[in-house]
Amino acid sequence: MNELEKHLNGFVHFTKNEMEIFLLLFSENSIKRNDYFAVEGEYSSKFAFIKSGVMRAFYRNKEGSEYNKTFFTSHSFVGAYSSLISGHKNLINIQCLTDCTVLQANYKSMTKLYDSTPKFERFARILAEQKFAIKEKREIELVTLEASERYEIFKQEHSGLENLIPQYHIASYLGITPTQLSRIRAKK
Repeated sequence: MNELEKHLNGFVHFTKNEMEIFLLLFSENSIKRNDYFAVEGEYSSKFAFIKSGVMRAFYRNKEGSEYNKTFFTSHSFVGAYSSLISGHKNLINIQCLTDCTVLQANYKSMTKLYDSTPKFERFARILAEQKFAIKEKREIELVTLEASERYEIFKQEHSGLENLIPQYHIASYLGITPTQLSRIRAKK
């Protein structure tokens, strides 16, 4: 859990006792490639810290076409946040693109700690603010930048990911076809 402790202290400095309380919420779990962490239409109750591996969050339209929303990589938190917060059914799917090892916790167990230890609520707020800022930046990039510019940003922000996942997932994330991505990559 050392990786998780370091990551948490990057958000809020927890005392040793507070950290022990928080870490007790988590248990290690392995998830196989192509298995789902969250499924559209179901209710989410868990979030996780990814120790190793890559996941994607995606939407599937009525015709079955998939659109990648984001990628979750090692040392990041993953969850179907809108379902966790609202209590409504998931709007997205979260699927493992590689074998993953996660430290998983029940979301409500964490929120029960908010009143007794405000640092847990502060941690959740900071994490939510960061996720919001990332989401807003990405939405702006999708409507204001050329595909080649979005691809360069992807490579900077997700260094090495290109070698771990299929190119069609990257194309979907960039909002382009795999053929368009091939052309962009050929020009580099």
